[in-house]
Order: sequence, then structure tokens, then C-alpha cells
Amino acid sequence: MEAAFAIAALVAVLVVCLAGINATVLHIRCVDAAREAARLLARGDDGVAAARRVGPTGSTISAQRDGAFVVVRVSTATALLPGIVISGDAVAMAEQFR
Repeated sequence: MEAAFAIAALVAVLVVCLAGINATVLHIRCVDAAREAARLLARGDDGVAAARRVGPTGSTISAQRDGAFVVVRVSTATALLPGIVISGDAVAMAEQFR
């Protein structure tokens, strides 16, 4: 009987650890996608397409200009942690071409 509880507890801890690792990887991918998109949008290129390639599948990308800056947020949901939205933000200064 105790072995069954121990195995169930071990499996639960393993699932929580895997969910944490998955959330960390998704956060890194969101930050990378936001950084690439902000950099490209600041140059005047299509950064949203790059963010879709780099970011997690099914992520939401929002970009806006705030004065001389470009602000990009990439958000996604994780399957192992329902109800939690993971996001990454990036800001880049828009380049001025004359």
C-alpha cells in the first residue's frame, strides 16, 4: 500500500517538474520571438512573420509603436499548466532613415 502512494507521489512530482521545464522553454521561445520581431519592426521589416517562425506554435503576437519605440508581446498557453498564459516582451528603438 505504501509503495502505491510513493509511486503516485513520485509521478505527481515528475509531472510538476516537467510542467515547469515546459513553461521555462516556452518563456524563452516567447522572449526570443518578441526580440526578433521588435528588432525587425524597428528596421522597417516584417517582424511578425519572423516571430511566427521563432515563437511557439499557436502563439499570439501583438506589436505597437510607442513614440520612437516598437513594443512586441508574444503570448502562448501551455498544455501542462491550463489557465496560465506565458508571454515575452521586447522593446526596440525605431531606426530613422533619411
